[in-house]
Amino acid sequence: MVKKWNVTIPKLSGDTPRRAYIWLPEDYEENPDKRYPVMYMFDGHNVFFDEDATFGKSWGMAKYMEENPRDLIIVAVECNHEGNRRLVEYAPMTYTNSEHGHIKGKGSVMMNWMVKELKPYIDETYRTLPDRKNTIIAGSSMGGLIALYGVTVYNHIFQRGACLSPSLWVAPGKVLEFVARAHIRRDTQVYMDYC
Repeated sequence: MVKKWNVTIPKLSGDTPRRAYIWLPEDYEENPDKRYPVMYMFDGHNVFFDEDATFGKSWGMAKYMEENPRDLIIVAVECNHEGNRRLVEYAPMTYTNSEHGHIKGKGSVMMNWMVKELKPYIDETYRTLPDRKNTIIAGSSMGGLIALYGVTVYNHIFQRGACLSPSLWVAPGKVLEFVARAHIRRDTQVYMDYC
């Protein structure tokens, strides 16, 4: 079951609402004492339904979770679609390139909101397992880049990360810098692919 609601991220887009989604496992209502791990995903509009997806094709996570039930809550938040705002929101660093020009990255603002506002709200509202070992972060492309930032720089919050085709090209040297500076625990698990 997917629920939708609107959120605002004032430091990124003022009072402009954006859609948030939450997948609750099939047995969530039937087992009121059961708690679940949570996976936070970027580009929420592309996660569950084709009709919400930017190019008409989603990850299909709603169908996948229905066909392959897992004890997992999935939370996904839409990005800002205006111009280069997605790049700004998901870039954890400022960079310049010939394709996009100068991008003043605010990925740290996005992650602070996720960790200090979204996650506490989810943990208070739903039956989660809020500890680090049960908190996952995932995304693709620019979402994969901010997921990599999240699982390394916020490693005290996220034990696992799925960084699918992360946009390392935007500033490879700066990516290496934030990963090298991060205090990454030995039990951290990161899946990363690149095509």
